[in-house]
Amino acid sequence: MDNGASSYRRFLKGDDNGIVEIIRDYKDGLILFLNRYVNNIHIAEELAEDTFFRLVTRKPRFVAKHSFKTWLYTIGRNIAINYVKQANKVSDIPIEDWEHIYADEYSLERSYLQEERKIIVHRALSKIKADYSQVLYLKYFEDLSNEQIATVMKKTKRQIENLIYQAKQSLKSELNKEGFGYEEL
Repeated sequence: MDNGASSYRRFLKGDDNGIVEIIRDYKDGLILFLNRYVNNIHIAEELAEDTFFRLVTRKPRFVAKHSFKTWLYTIGRNIAINYVKQANKVSDIPIEDWEHIYADEYSLERSYLQEERKIIVHRALSKIKADYSQVLYLKYFEDLSNEQIATVMKKTKRQIENLIYQAKQSLKSELNKEGFGYEEL
């Protein structure tokens, strides 16, 4: 049983500290994961807030079939997909705000990843196909198993294994373009 599940159960029983712990433990990773869908750190933060708001207001039932993190990221993914569908209809960000948005995104990346090497890899991830980036992020930054990733991305375990292999090859190619010397991924 992971810590998020026990915190969520405590929250459902009336202990508000449970949701505080969940937000503290999962907020940063969830924001960066959601940013893979929307490519805007401010919107990703709002979508993460929406995810936690959904937990507080709707109190969905958690079944321990998967880890709490997998369950939470699946909820966030669904919210992000709905947002992207709506955003494709109308863009609500003025062009003059883009420079500010990218500056804030870089600041968050730097504080979360902390190491220069991880920042280079993170940037390379943003240049490869979205599915590749998402699967590598979930596998190596969020430390999810292939089964958990399959649940979040709504794919089979075999598809995830193939996707990880292809994503690694694409990332290696991108890192080579950047002149980055890497160990075997």
